[in-house]
Parts: sequence; C-alpha cells; structure tokens
Amino acid sequence: MRFFVVCPGGLEVPLAQELAEIAGRPECKALGTWVIDPTPTSPTGGVGLAGPISAAMALNLHSRIGSRVLLQMAQAPYRQEEDLYKLASGLAWEEWFTSKQTLRVDVTAHRSPLKSLNFATLKIKDAIVDRLRDVTGDRPSIDTAFPDVRVQAHLTATQVTIYLDTSGEALFKRGWRDEKGDAPLKENLAAGILSFTAWKPGQTLFDPMCGSGTFLIEAAQIALSIPPGAIRAGMYGDDAKPSRLAYRPLVTSAHGFGFQRLKPFKEAAEKKHWVDLKEAALAKMLEMRKHYPSVDALKITGGDINEKLVSMFKGNWQRAQLPDQPVVRQIDALAAKPPGSVHEGVMLLNPPYGERLVIKGGRGQDRVSDRDAQDTHADESDNRFELNLETGRQSAKRSSRESLKKLQAQEEQDPKFVEFLRQFGQHLKDDFGGWNIFVLTADMALPGQLRIKESKRTPLFNGPLECRLFKFEMHAKRPA
Repeated sequence: MRFFVVCPGGLEVPLAQELAEIAGRPECKALGTWVIDPTPTSPTGGVGLAGPISAAMALNLHSRIGSRVLLQMAQAPYRQEEDLYKLASGLAWEEWFTSKQTLRVDVTAHRSPLKSLNFATLKIKDAIVDRLRDVTGDRPSIDTAFPDVRVQAHLTATQVTIYLDTSGEALFKRGWRDEKGDAPLKENLAAGILSFTAWKPGQTLFDPMCGSGTFLIEAAQIALSIPPGAIRAGMYGDDAKPSRLAYRPLVTSAHGFGFQRLKPFKEAAEKKHWVDLKEAALAKMLEMRKHYPSVDALKITGGDINEKLVSMFKGNWQRAQLPDQPVVRQIDALAAKPPGSVHEGVMLLNPPYGERLVIKGGRGQDRVSDRDAQDTHADESDNRFELNLETGRQSAKRSSRESLKKLQAQEEQDPKFVEFLRQFGQHLKDDFGGWNIFVLTADMALPGQLRIKESKRTPLFNGPLECRLFKFEMHAKRPA
C-alpha cells in the first residue's frame, strides 16, 4: 500500500527520520516490509512511503510530526472534471466503508488547470456516492464537520491522486489540551521543533514563556515513550492497567482514528495487529517510567507570567498522563534563572507579542498578538491537510504576511515591547551562558531586537504563517 504522511511545511526532514524510526520498531517490522521515500530536498507538505496496510495503525499511533496519514487509492492523469469522476467512480469504495457512514471530500491543488476546486470536489463526491448507490442501493450522507470517512484528492498540473484519510481528526489533536484555552502552537509542530534543537531525554529543557506547555508536554511524553496517539487509541481504558499508568481520569476522543471506521481494519487479523501495537507501546512506557521515576528526573521545567496559563499547563500535563505536577513557576521571563543552577541546557520558547509579554500578565488595549493571528488560521490548515502547495492558499499566505508586517510595525513602535526584548536579550547573555536558545517567531527582526546574533535560522510554517526558528549559542562567561 502507498501512504502519504502530511506534515507542517519545513518539517519534511525530521518527519522522514521519524518514519524510519517507527518502521524500525520490532512490532512494526513484524507487520511487513516498509519502504520510505527519499527525504525531500524541498517543501512537499509530507513524506511518502510504501508498507503493509497495518502501517496506517502504527503511523497514527506513533507519529508526532505527522498531521494526517493518507492511504493512496488511485493516481492517474486528468484534463477535465469528468476525468476525476471516471477515476473515482471506478474505485471499489464499498470494500472500505458502507453507505450508512457519513462522508467528506476535500480537494487541494498545485497549478491545476481546472477553474473551480469546488466543482472538482463535487464531481469526486458524486462519483463516490453514485458508486455506493449503484452497488448497495443506498447512498451515504455528507457531513463536513465530523464525518465517519474522509476522502482527499490532490491535483497537480496533470495528475490527480485520491486518498483515504486514515487519521480522522488531525493527529496534532492529541486529546490532552484544554480546548477552552488558546492553542497557537500545534503539538506536531512543537514536536518537530524539538527535533531541530537536538534535545535528548535527560537533558535540561526550559521554556520561560511556556504558556499552556506544548513544548514541555511533548518533550516529557517523548522522554517517557508515551505515543502521541495513546489517548485516542484508548490505551488508558479498562484494558490498559490505568492503576499503573494513569495519574487522573482521562479526557478521550470518542472518534478515535479514521482507520477504525474502515472495513479492512475491522478484520480479525488487523484487530490483532492493533492490539499488538498498543501492547508493545505500553510495555515501552512502563520501562521508561523506571528511568524517570519522578518529575524532577525529567529535567523539564517552565515558567510564565500569566497565572491562568500556568494553571492551564498543569491541567494539560495531567491529562497527558505525565507524573505528579509539572515543575513550573509563575514568573516574569526577565527574572527567570537557569533551573537547578545548571550551566548548560536547551531553552525553547515561542514568545507571545502584546498581551501577556508586554503588559506583564494583563490584557493589552486594542492590541492583537501574533499568537491570535496564528490561532485564527489553525483550523484552516487542518481542513486542507496542511498541503502547503495548494494554489488557493498562496493568497491566504500573502494576506497573513501582510497582516503580520502591519502587526510587527505596530509592535516595533511600542517602546515597552522594544525595551522588553532588549532587556530579555541582555538577561540571556548575563544568566544563560553555555545554553543553546531556540526561539520560534514570525518576527524576522527578532535577533536585532534581542541584540544577539543567531547561529542558525530554520524556515517553518505555523499554519499559514511563515516563521523562523532562531538558534542562539550563548557563550559562557570567562572567569574574572
């Protein structure tokens, strides 16, 4: 079977590395042969691979960086909408789902000659519905919000590829986040950024502006080998020994994964594979609990000036099945010191502008933060599966960049904001010598505002917003 694992723009290289690690797990090798495509040298929106159908289960359970796991159903040349109908109507959809299940179809495109993606979507949807009606005598209903089955098509200038989505809800929705809170940084983007920092479990990790804790929770789950899909897989249910693994009642997703609603995955052999994958993951989790018996052993800490966000972080930490309470303080970033007085470590942060950074925890007047701008587009990129090559999203990106430039111009004129950045840069020089500092921001001028020269900058996309991950190597001060 052919798969395409979608990821945020800029994370193709770490995703390819992650896929190789998943394929190398003993329980995944036992499923059959995996062949991962060469690592992309330019943005592709994901990585392709070939593997057994059971690979869909392993990828959805273990991929931290992937957004969706798409199963390729067909690929063919096309010239007009009728070609799309012909290809889709020739596929045996009745072997994958029933006419009683609800359906959603999405189409993305890159340099497609077709004038209307909506019409292309309609033709593919009609083909699937007509096929099921002809075979079963009934037709499925359309549900764009919470469908049982999702079909995705991608158009290039000459080729159309049709996929079945095996993920259902996007994989960055781990199931532990307090949905009432602001969610500016997707979990899979945070995991990908962690891979760029070269942070390893057991090494000190500190986020002085941790917000709701996305970076730190992802790192803690990595250290404890908790699969990102553990909650959605029901691994903390009655059959998952909750007395040894769970720390509080669990918030779960009733929908699970998309593959669980597809016929082939309901066969006895595939159900057995799913049980085996989860049992292997549980065994690894129990093993890693022995390596990190307490929250202090993780060496993962944070701080934030906003008391509400600190409280939200604590709740997220527990819902993520992490031990005890996180090591976090309500503190101004300018007063934060290296945890445990260590002389080296990794600092990782996604600084918010405006509200809680400049106003010291209060709400700014008539201000918009770049986190607000990021959150505005969060669902849009999910709905389009983050295939950043789609032509229709180029205008959205340009609009976002223009809005961001206006926002940055306003921020640069704010003397409080400029002074904060200057002070924070000096604070890093004075107190974090020997540390590697990583900052994710959409503000390309940040190094100059901090008055620190970056050693590396990595282009990334947070939804449609173009960002940079800046690396600053803080040199240790020489003894006087």
